[in-house]
Parts: sequence; structure tokens; C-alpha cells
Amino acid sequence: MTDMERISKVMASRGLCSRREADEWIERGWVQVDGVTVTQLGSKMAPQQTLTIASAARKSQGRQVTLLLHKPIGVVSSQAEEGYRPALDLITPETRWSEDGMPLKWSRQMFQGMATAGRLDIDSTGLLVFTQDGRVAKTLIGPESTVEKEYLVRVEGGLSAQNLARLNHGLSLDGRLLRPARVHWQNRDQLRFVLQEGRKRQIRRMCELVGLRVVGLKRVRIGGVTLGHLPLGQWRFLATDETF
Repeated sequence: MTDMERISKVMASRGLCSRREADEWIERGWVQVDGVTVTQLGSKMAPQQTLTIASAARKSQGRQVTLLLHKPIGVVSSQAEEGYRPALDLITPETRWSEDGMPLKWSRQMFQGMATAGRLDIDSTGLLVFTQDGRVAKTLIGPESTVEKEYLVRVEGGLSAQNLARLNHGLSLDGRLLRPARVHWQNRDQLRFVLQEGRKRQIRRMCELVGLRVVGLKRVRIGGVTLGHLPLGQWRFLATDETF
């Protein structure tokens, strides 16, 4: 049958979990197709077949946590680099924000499967998300993600009305046209950027194209979640009423 599709891909496309989680659930025997347990990775199913997920998978997913960190400059987002500390090292009991209202406790289990959901350059600061939940990661960094990311960007140099319009739409990077953005002056030396994509060093490269030099960059919002008053170098849990 030509319309057969990998079960893990079906699960991810339906928003049930990430592809990685789907493979884990299949290996654990938590997935059934037409009432038959599937344990072989790479197995396929037809659109008309019935997919069932065990309650144990839902419970496992419910225990996954998402953390928000106010990343300082000089800290790398994910893997450690020579001479630089990875941001995940800042997630300790001592650096948890005292005003975090979530009734959850820090534990080493939080680091199992924890990944950065969207990078932030070493010379940038602001909101950085860590998550164990593949659905959150897909929402934020999946190829079809349209979640807004908002930045305050201090710049040096002159900017004409024409070039401001180009920042909003009309620039290309690596031979590909950028999605429309929302860019306006926040004050005399600071721009506010709202993007729906996250190309490598995108804002800095956009500014270079119109003759500006970035001297400070801070991410203040991802979707419906804001940095707020979270202190620099501290973290908190994503609240139950917050969504990206």
C-alpha cells in the first residue's frame, strides 16, 4: 500500500509526542494499531487503521518538565564549548527563582532527556527554554513552527526609513528570503524585533545588511511566555497556565 506511513511519524504529526518519544513508546509496548501492540521500530500503518496509546505513556509525558532560564552573556545554549559554560549548568537548586510559584522540586531526573528548545547566541541574553517534552520542542523549533520570538536589540549606526522597511520584509540570508518580521524603534538606540523563524545569528546578520552594528541583544518573549522579572542567571518552571 502506497499510503502506508511510519507509525512514529503519524504520532508526531498528530501532536501526540515527538518522533523520539514515539520510538520510545513503541519500544516499551505502549502503542497499538488495531488492537495489536507494536514493538518494532519503523513499523507502518494505513490512514484508516486505529492508533491507541497506553495510559502509561500519557502519565510519563505528564511528568515531563519545561524550564525557563534567563541566560547570561558568555554562556552557550547547549553543548559545552572550550572555555565556555553550557547554560544547563545554571539549573541548580540555588539558582531557582525564589518567586517561582510552581509546586515542583528540583531533581536530577529533570536532566534526563532535557534539551534546549531554540538556541541563543553566546553574546546574547534573555529567555532560553529547556524541555523534556517533545511536543514543546516541536512547537518551538520544528520546521513548520511559527511561534513568535521577541527581542530588544541595541544598535549603532544610522537607519533610513527604507532600510527599516527592509528589516520588516525584503531581506534574504543564505539565498533564501526571510519571513516577514515586525521591527520598530523602541527608543533612540534600541529596536524591537518580532520574528517567526530563528536562522543562525539572524538578527545580527539582518542588521549588518542595513548598515547597523548590534551591541546588545536580549530575548524577552517566546510565544505567550515572557521573560518578565526572572533575574539574570536564574530559572523557573513553566507554569501550568502558560503556553507557547
